[in-house]
Amino acid sequence: MIDLAVHAQERPVSVKEISERQNLSVKYLENIIGLLSKAGLVKSARGAAGGYMLTQSPEAISVGDVLRAAEGSLSPVECADEGGDCPKIAGCYTAELWKRIKQAVDEVVDSTTIADLIKGKENITDAPQGC
Repeated sequence: MIDLAVHAQERPVSVKEISERQNLSVKYLENIIGLLSKAGLVKSARGAAGGYMLTQSPEAISVGDVLRAAEGSLSPVECADEGGDCPKIAGCYTAELWKRIKQAVDEVVDSTTIADLIKGKENITDAPQGC
């Protein structure tokens, strides 16, 4: 998503281009792009100059949107999810801890946008390559 935000502003970007820049397999990226497309985060353009672009500005897409599209729930355990069902919940000593962990993760990823990540990189002068 960051690669698309940076490189697909003027024209769609192919999976092959992303693959080469990010050193990831085309097959892996096709799977991820499929999930992101299904979630409405990217759109495709067909043809010789085809590829993918973001459906919204990088400022409008949260890291949480991307992670949930690619991974599903971000809950560390099932019982921390809304409607999560666990037969041991009544006597569980750690259920509240898991809910607090999930809430903290959600707060961070939902308040961070793709644009924030790009700006953060621009402010880091000695970031390792390949991150």
